[in-house]
Amino acid sequence: MGISMTQLLIILVIVILVFGTKRLKNVGGDLGDAIKGFRSAMKDGGENKTLAEKDDEPLEGEVTEKKSEKDQV
Repeated sequence: MGISMTQLLIILVIVILVFGTKRLKNVGGDLGDAIKGFRSAMKDGGENKTLAEKDDEPLEGEVTEKKSEKDQV
């Protein structure tokens, strides 16, 4: 019940006719740049967390202790 190769080719031809090859090339490049940016941000975030763990300082927005309902009243 999957999609066959012929159905994929028909969909590809329709997409190329609707958007054109130039626009698809631009979308592909933009998608690649977005993925690279996401990966570098994830890498930078991991380095920041490692540095914070070494200093035993909480990260910005990090929950350090959870208060119970009795403590909040």
